[in-house]
Order: sequence, then structure tokens, then C-alpha cells
Amino acid sequence: MTELSKNTFTDLIGLEFTEVTPDRVRGELTAGPQLLQLAGIVNGGVYCTVVETLASVGGGVWYNAQGNKGTVVGVNNNTDFLRSVREGKLFGEATPLHRGRLQQLWQVVLTDVEGRTVARGQVRLQNLPARD
Repeated sequence: MTELSKNTFTDLIGLEFTEVTPDRVRGELTAGPQLLQLAGIVNGGVYCTVVETLASVGGGVWYNAQGNKGTVVGVNNNTDFLRSVREGKLFGEATPLHRGRLQQLWQVVLTDVEGRTVARGQVRLQNLPARD
């Protein structure tokens, strides 16, 4: 997935995938000056992007593993910012809460190198069958 994400927004923020399965997606990125807002902490949009990306990748992998041909799209992203970060490695893990015929719900937890939760979110995905 990291290679497939070259030259996308995911690549721009430096998100690298470390595990991709139908049941879990993990990734990591390094918080540095390019990801900070004016107050000197990681911009909340970065967290939202990581949450949406990890959930969407997991949802898409699962959807197609079921024999479906199609894609998934996010229809809701609810991300809570719990701890400010100024720099360092961040880790994300997405796992499913519900996977149905039409929609999926995934949760994502972002942690720092000390294992502290810095953000948590959930994404509702719409399953879209491929068009002929």
C-alpha cells in the first residue's frame, strides 16, 4: 500500500503502511514541522487523514476479499484529539466494529512512541459495487 500511495495526499504526510489485512491495518508517520499547525502541534487534519486512510484501506481489502468487486468510500469520519504532539513517531491501528452488506464501521487508534493514545476515531464506509 505504501508504494500504491506514492504521489497521493497520504504520501505527502508521510504515512507508511506496516500491516494490511482484511481485519487490521497499521501504519506510522513521523510528526515534524510540515505537519504542525501555528500553535506548534500536529494539525488535527493529519489525524483525520490517518484515521480515514487506515479505515478505508481495511474496508476495501475486506470488501474485495468477500468476492465483491468494488470500492469503499468514507461517509462519516469522527476523530477525537486527545493529546497534543509536537514531534516524533506516531502509530495507527484500524480494526472493524461492523462489516455489513452496505456499510462498514471501523475504529482507529493513534498512539505515540510511549503507547499513549493521542487520537481516536471511527469511520463509516459505504460499500460500492463495481459498475459494469
